[in-house]
Amino acid sequence: MALLIAVVVFALRKGGGPERAMALILIGMFVADQVLHLFVPPRFASIDTGHVAIDIAAALSTLALAMVAHRFWPMLAAVLQILPLTAHVGKAVDLSVHPIAYQTMQVAASWPLLLVLALATWRHVSRARATGNDPSWHASWRRSNPTIANI
Repeated sequence: MALLIAVVVFALRKGGGPERAMALILIGMFVADQVLHLFVPPRFASIDTGHVAIDIAAALSTLALAMVAHRFWPMLAAVLQILPLTAHVGKAVDLSVHPIAYQTMQVAASWPLLLVLALATWRHVSRARATGNDPSWHASWRRSNPTIANI
């Protein structure tokens, strides 16, 4: 928990747009998980539909971030967010998957994701100091000024 808080606060305070967006995705996942467990106890003997929904939302959000961010690391983060979905598919295909294996497959990708976000934020700070500029978003997603050549 302390590591999650430290990385999220670091990304929110020092990160660029993509780093802050990923921090917000992680906060959203954490809050959704806590709310889920207020109503449904954790269970790994069957398909965990609550976590399926959280994991799908996180994967889609991170994929969208990877598409618009002017960084490479969101692609790695998207892959790490998709890995828990393979756990759900594996459990759906073979319900005899041991509950500990299912739980591990769901949670294991979260730890490297924190490391990726921490390193990404540190790299953003380093690039911004070195060059004074570190664009957050792809230029094609910014508004363009119409010119005669574009009309």
